[in-house]
Amino acid sequence: MSSAEVWKAWEGRVVEGKFPLRRWLGGSEQSAVFLTDRQGRRGTEKAALKLIPADAGDADRQLARWRAAAQLSHPHLIRIFETGRCGMTLLYAVMEFAEEDLSQILPQRPLTSPEVADLLPPMLEALSYLHGKGFVHGRIRPSNVLAVGDQLKLSSDQVAPAADAHSRRTQRDVYDAPETAAGIVWPASDLWSVGATLVTALLQGVPFSGEGSQGDPGLPKSLAEPFRGIARECLRFDPKRRCSVGDIVARLQSPGRSVPAEPELPPAPRRRINRGPIAAGVAVAALVLGLIFFFAGGKSGPSRPASTTHPAPETPAAAAPLPAPAASIPKPAAEPVNPAKPAKARSPGQVVRQVLPEVSPSARNTIRGKIRVILRVDVDASGKVTDAKLTSSGPSRYFANQALKAARQWEFSAPEVAGQPAASAWSLVFRIGRKRTQVASQRLKR
Repeated sequence: MSSAEVWKAWEGRVVEGKFPLRRWLGGSEQSAVFLTDRQGRRGTEKAALKLIPADAGDADRQLARWRAAAQLSHPHLIRIFETGRCGMTLLYAVMEFAEEDLSQILPQRPLTSPEVADLLPPMLEALSYLHGKGFVHGRIRPSNVLAVGDQLKLSSDQVAPAADAHSRRTQRDVYDAPETAAGIVWPASDLWSVGATLVTALLQGVPFSGEGSQGDPGLPKSLAEPFRGIARECLRFDPKRRCSVGDIVARLQSPGRSVPAEPELPPAPRRRINRGPIAAGVAVAALVLGLIFFFAGGKSGPSRPASTTHPAPETPAAAAPLPAPAASIPKPAAEPVNPAKPAKARSPGQVVRQVLPEVSPSARNTIRGKIRVILRVDVDASGKVTDAKLTSSGPSRYFANQALKAARQWEFSAPEVAGQPAASAWSLVFRIGRKRTQVASQRLKR
């Protein structure tokens, strides 16, 4: 039986009588992470519980490290809520739950230069805080760069005081600085890991091309500046020659840095607009479209749902209730509602309130193209959503969950059957991009 199967068999157990192991999330031969629940200030909330073997000679030291890390507080560090022993053989740490990590994205695609430019500052802020407090991270790599809501965070379960940081790992990889082979972990070791993570994010791997001068690894010339220069200064064999966090920040802020602009949908040039003719034009267009839909409805059955495009919100917020299309001529800035119009329906029902997924800027910056999430929502006779289910979740659990949360807040006007409001079902299709979210809705036949 594999280690994954052994750990997965723990699903359903309860740790310390209060932390149920809901689902195995992943791990290694020496650790496992499970989805669990904890009682927070707002009631029961999701958390992650990590289990590791209780090494007889190191268990007390590991618990002391976790307790020290739990006292740290920074917006870009995962919080540790509680630690302890699980029987005589395991230690546990209950931590903030993260929806995704960078290692889940990179197998699908590399990050773009603008995305890496957004990725580095939160990492560097967290590292600067740790080093200033006398700690080292020791395990920076894509799997420990995490997304929690709209925040990018570093893991904290490997954090240790610099005076007590030792590497006892027998299996090392490209993210481990050369000196860790001798058990040494310094703040400079974290900078090596930052450089390796940066190269991996851009190239989906660390293709060191042999060694450069003085034993430093060579880097592909295809790496864009300033990232190639940053990686080169991080990946120095001699820890004393590596750059500092401040050096990286200075390179990122340099006016001469070469980071390509995002190619998708450049903003339109701003200019003063006379809105009078536009308002009249929109009114005429609305009237013409209304006539087209009226005549088309009597000829060819249900109309196809239209997409409604929304700009990405600056702060998470639900969309305000929208008026029915026939109530009045919409103003130019109004968002059109997307009703489904079955032929010959006296009162077919329509959307009266639509809410877009709350997607953080850092999460949007990981998107290339569009992420499509399709849901079915069941609506009662009062127009409230009673159930929402994923029909197609797309490639990301985070975006699917955000779409589910939004769909549950939609409201509809109920269709009439024999003169009485009736329950209905709708299909919602969210298309989430880097700049905006599109949504199309269509009533389903029950």
